[in-house]
Amino acid sequence: MSEATVADCMTEPVLTVTADDQALDVAAAMDDQSIKSVVIVDEACQPAGILTSTDYVRMTADGVDPTEATVGEHMVTDIVTTSPDTELSRVASRMRANDISHVPVVDDENRVTGIVSATDLTVHLADD
Repeated sequence: MSEATVADCMTEPVLTVTADDQALDVAAAMDDQSIKSVVIVDEACQPAGILTSTDYVRMTADGVDPTEATVGEHMVTDIVTTSPDTELSRVASRMRANDISHVPVVDDENRVTGIVSATDLTVHLADD
């Protein structure tokens, strides 16, 4: 029996935004969709960064006005990505090694197609 892959538990579609989007608007969209991260993409729909709820907490602690800030100003650009056919144990190890809880899923052309989160992994394991 082969091991489960990212495709078995990833969330798709994923909310993607551009670096120029206002932080407050993106936060509202995240709240509306009950999600904890967004992937920032470039014109080719390739990942340029990620912004998580933790990043918003940091912004608030730093006194950033979300009506004056863009997500591009606060996104993490050193991101880890994965493919849908990556084994779950491998992506979980990468998440742990990098101390992250969200990994954008990209296709063969490096376009964002989904996201896998620690919550997705937990749900998948609980359902097994």
